[in-house]
Amino acid sequence: MTAPGASPPPAGPGVARSARYAGLVGAVLLAVAGYLGGALPDAPLGATPESIWRAPGGPATLACWLVGTGLLVGAWWSLRETVPSTRWAYGTAGLWALPLLVAPPLGSRDVYSYACQGWTYAHGVDPYAVPVAAAGCPWADAVAPIWRDTPAPYGPVFVLLAALAVVLGGGLTGTIVALRGIAVAGLLLGALCLPGLARAAGVPTRRAVWLALAGPLVGVHLVAGAHNDAVMLGLLLSGLLIVVRRPGRPSALLLAGVLLGLAVTVKASAVVVVPFAALAAVRGRHTVRSLVRDGGWLTGGLLAALLVSSAVSGLGFGWVGGLTHSGDSEQWTSPPTAVGLVVDYAGALAGRGPQAVPVLRAVALLLLAVVLVVLWWRAWRALRAPDDPPLARPWVTLHGAGLALAATVVLSPVFHPWYATWPLVLLALTARRTTWFVLPAAAAAFLALPDGTNLARFTKAPGALAMTTLLLAALLLHTLRRISQPR
Repeated sequence: MTAPGASPPPAGPGVARSARYAGLVGAVLLAVAGYLGGALPDAPLGATPESIWRAPGGPATLACWLVGTGLLVGAWWSLRETVPSTRWAYGTAGLWALPLLVAPPLGSRDVYSYACQGWTYAHGVDPYAVPVAAAGCPWADAVAPIWRDTPAPYGPVFVLLAALAVVLGGGLTGTIVALRGIAVAGLLLGALCLPGLARAAGVPTRRAVWLALAGPLVGVHLVAGAHNDAVMLGLLLSGLLIVVRRPGRPSALLLAGVLLGLAVTVKASAVVVVPFAALAAVRGRHTVRSLVRDGGWLTGGLLAALLVSSAVSGLGFGWVGGLTHSGDSEQWTSPPTAVGLVVDYAGALAGRGPQAVPVLRAVALLLLAVVLVVLWWRAWRALRAPDDPPLARPWVTLHGAGLALAATVVLSPVFHPWYATWPLVLLALTARRTTWFVLPAAAAAFLALPDGTNLARFTKAPGALAMTTLLLAALLLHTLRRISQPR
């Protein structure tokens, strides 16, 4: 593993000012698109791009969405290496978030699922056992049909937060406002941790803050969409910051473990970071004994968070069963699903029905387990190397955690645009080259229309073929590079 090198000089005042206001115009246009045709509770479900275009204000909605997304992506991309300063990055990210903070829900209807799951729990019903429609949630018609009859896939901490939003908000509008406030609080918590983590990893704080906070996925999906990924990331970053600042200190590691455990009980995908946090918890030389000692304190805090939250909520571990429904939709944006679809299409042409999607998804999950073990082992070996400089240790563990999240996103059965924010935040803190993860995040910003319609639904066959071709090309390129390397 090689730590990142020096970054290019900051952009000039004129370039930075142009990018700032271009992005602001983009954010305003996206907010306008939200009011014209966003994910409003009474918006028609099951819309197609054609029906959106023919709806009143449809052309204006799509034009504002396309131009706004393009401006926001372009402005973010143009300064990915040359943002003027950390303060400027914070100010610009906040400026771009303001129009989206007052916009209707954008890019997804998940916030209505959160509201109904909170309502279900607040009315004494177990959301892991009874779907929101069967529970009698008065807002169930606003929930996407695929999630009306499935149990909640989120941990007990988020169910408690959603119930709190229902109690504080009263009606649907107030609940959505409260849920957005919770998401923004999670985002602010993560924003406070970024400089400390960037300095520990040895990367420019201005670049880390810009990449992690100013991207279009953050504004559209974490702020306007109020996705609970913002809460997960805030807890995750705060736990990691304590670990890298206070390795080897039992009280600090217990607290860090609790924060990481809370992140897992919001969204289970955070668990892949924990083994790397255990490596960062070691103070001094990395040995099996020191890992068990310091990693044990971290694990103890995590288990305490899991057990206490499950007991206090009265929900136990029923949320684990809900995770099995997260892959109910089949979209080519998930690489294993795309390959499975291509195999199914080829089988159909041959007069067979191989039903390859479930098989390829299972293979991908097994591959993910292997990849996670390999990434952890590489980090362990790098930390045990005798010439390992102490300042590189946080970089090694944070970069490993970022790659683990990237692998989780790529090999999962389903992909939604906001999933790209998971690795984006940690790779912003560690990656030497940014294009390989910033470009997919920029492309993902164009996948969801303002009302939550996913364009992947309407490009299933060509999308699956394109994704499979891309995977094969990447595999071939990687193989050729390995062959050409001198031994």
